[in-house]
Amino acid sequence: MYFDYMMQKDTWKPEEVTTFLKLPVYTREGVYVGHVKNVFLEMEEKRVGSLLVTNTNPSLVEGSVDVAVPYRWVNAVGDIIILSNFPGKVATKKDKGSDKTKKTKEDDTKIDVIE
Repeated sequence: MYFDYMMQKDTWKPEEVTTFLKLPVYTREGVYVGHVKNVFLEMEEKRVGSLLVTNTNPSLVEGSVDVAVPYRWVNAVGDIIILSNFPGKVATKKDKGSDKTKKTKEDDTKIDVIE
């Protein structure tokens, strides 16, 4: 058993984070949140920082904008992603000077960062 663990650890490859892409994301209660569009890595800490969720559920996210969900909220990953925590409703900031809304270089769309 120890050998199996070591083999799995030694064969891990960084590109495996791409397996998160397009996975559906649900709350602990089974409510659809959206699906993973991108994975943000924290390079200095060498860990996943957050998941960019797109096609978000309008009953949870105002305007169905993309949201960055902290990875610490992820409870389980398999065929779907289950979050241990998600706000009842995510509202977008109305003011343009907000630090919580960021533009992506890729396509100039705005995303909300949940903290």
